[in-house]
Amino acid sequence: MPRRHLHVPVQDATALRTALAALRTAPGVPGDFPPEVLAAADAAVRAPRMPEEDATGLALFTVDPPGSRDLDQAMHLARTAGGYRVHYAIADVAAFVTPGAALDDEAHRRAMTLYFPDGRVPLHPPVLGEGAASLLPGEVRPALLWRFDLDQDGDLLTADVRRARVRSRARLDYATVQRTVDDGTAEEPVALLRDIGVRRAALEAARGGISLSVPEQEITRSGGSYVLGYRAPLPAGAWNAQVSLLTGMAAADLMLRSGTGILRTLPSAPDGSVARLRRVAHALGVDWPDGTPYSAVVRALDPRRTRDAAFAQECTTLLRGAGYTVFRDGHVPDHAVHAAVAAPYTHVTAPLRRLVDRYAGELCVAAAAGTPPPGWALGALDALPAEMAGGFRRAAQAERASLDLVEAALLRDRVGEVFDAVVIDVRDARPTAGTVHLDAPAVVAPVESPPGAPPLPLGHHLRVRLTEADPARPGVLFAPA
Repeated sequence: MPRRHLHVPVQDATALRTALAALRTAPGVPGDFPPEVLAAADAAVRAPRMPEEDATGLALFTVDPPGSRDLDQAMHLARTAGGYRVHYAIADVAAFVTPGAALDDEAHRRAMTLYFPDGRVPLHPPVLGEGAASLLPGEVRPALLWRFDLDQDGDLLTADVRRARVRSRARLDYATVQRTVDDGTAEEPVALLRDIGVRRAALEAARGGISLSVPEQEITRSGGSYVLGYRAPLPAGAWNAQVSLLTGMAAADLMLRSGTGILRTLPSAPDGSVARLRRVAHALGVDWPDGTPYSAVVRALDPRRTRDAAFAQECTTLLRGAGYTVFRDGHVPDHAVHAAVAAPYTHVTAPLRRLVDRYAGELCVAAAAGTPPPGWALGALDALPAEMAGGFRRAAQAERASLDLVEAALLRDRVGEVFDAVVIDVRDARPTAGTVHLDAPAVVAPVESPPGAPPLPLGHHLRVRLTEADPARPGVLFAPA
């Protein structure tokens, strides 16, 4: 869920890990769960509100990073005479949380899980988020069970959602899915993830949407020092994301037709932002023919190539300005589209990690059943956009603080060295200050020229000298060499 992933190997960087652990106690980061919240969670997991419908016969499986225990989604994929059928189970957090009680209040205070390179600050107590509500294999769980029928091209024909008891059969990771699909040993429900993912990606391209495949920044050890580099995501991750995207689009459509809901919206990128990206693409050597929309350029990126990985990171700037739009009583908003999705969309697939998903899911269940939404869900809607904005702000601060610390720690002994970089941002009010992107090491950091120097060349290569790298502050700073 973070915009820029960062991974620290378990066996390395003891001192760095100590410093990163301190970030989780920084001001603004939620601390330990209060005793009353932990007690409420313990009581909730002993007596969840289980649905009557039994769907435990579905051979569901999950796909997540290795070691994950907060498993929000499980799926089963099958062929039909006309295309495909997708069952997608979403953890039913509302089966455990009493509206307005201690557990609910704490979730509203946190809004979302915060991610750090070596850990996280969860939305819910682990006994719930990593235990009784998580779709762990072999366990019967309450869920919101979506069913999609797709045609041969992967286009949506019908969608439905209802509460049901489910039981996942297998916990898979991206590497396992990729390997078994590639070598032909995957069972059909898993192998179909590629078929459906590829078809859904083609539909996304046709409507002008984009899915950014942003590389993970990873610390590795080389000789006696650490190196910050990029690791390209696997195609299996993109296939999996397409199923989640399908669900978010179907959920938005369901709420729009019912007249009440909450959407994840994003305005179209302003011309100035696209022009800036075009200059950065030129400097990096990324092909952007005249007349080609940026969505087509993004889809052509290969995150295994350093220049493409760097450009993919910068494309995330076009996602700034996303927010949540509430509507009710049939008053559908004028701007209901998420520009990157190129369709109405909502967050509904990660309720263990994001507060808003619990409410969107509840509204969808009511809409599918043709019943009014419960009062507790309606009553919380208007406050959700601000609460989620606060959560995303804390997440961005945690991400930036982690990156600053890691970059400073890894570069502290290289002050004075000169690096090749690309200027990816220049401040409007002070054009001698901005941001540079280094290919090796994989660093994005501020750059400042001395007073009286010419403006920084946005979108052009620049040799820069490392002038500051202090983990105690933390952060790094470059100057034109």
